[in-house]
Amino acid sequence: MRVLVVEDDPQLGPWLRDTLGTAFGSSDMVTTLEEGRAAVAVRNFELVVIDRGLPDGDGLALLRDLKQQKPSPATIVLTALDDPIDIARALDEGADDYVAKPFEPIELVARAKAVLRRLFLDRGAIVRIGNLSYDVLNREVCIDHTPIVVPRRELAILEAMVRRIGRVVLRETLEVAAYSFDDEIQSNAIEAHVSRLRRRLRAANCKIVIKPVRGLGYLLSGE
Repeated sequence: MRVLVVEDDPQLGPWLRDTLGTAFGSSDMVTTLEEGRAAVAVRNFELVVIDRGLPDGDGLALLRDLKQQKPSPATIVLTALDDPIDIARALDEGADDYVAKPFEPIELVARAKAVLRRLFLDRGAIVRIGNLSYDVLNREVCIDHTPIVVPRRELAILEAMVRRIGRVVLRETLEVAAYSFDDEIQSNAIEAHVSRLRRRLRAANCKIVIKPVRGLGYLLSGE
């Protein structure tokens, strides 16, 4: 799962990125409407958290753009404005939820889980392949109904392949899933993550196969 934070506050923005990234997977942060539009043009996000008061305009302008996407991401609007009219306007524009500043981390994560739960009701939140099941919302991997621990980047790579079962997943797609815009990526990073992921799944007696496709990426399939 991928999260985008659109927030220009130099303290709050990185905090939001890290908090939501820890809860849901890879996360990116931008500080303007223009950067937000550029980000959603090149990557797909399941959750976008948008501040109202951005340097180049109201965050609701980006919200309107997001609601034209198919499928559109879950959205949460942040603002220091707590007037009922402002709240109603954000919801009328299509926001899934509205959080007034200041707020606690536990509140934001809970609200994000709630809007994502509604999103995944229509898309299928649990994917099953062989004896592996993956809960997209809670980011939990189970083998024969037993949870196993998978590190963050390996988990992002597994999710990208699980959600494209039976199709070749390009190496570039896996890089996007596992790394944020500002991360430096070593030339063999994806290969190393996939190798460790294979060993981890094999140790848990997982009955899926991750096959390399020369010059392209990887193909995940059940036995």
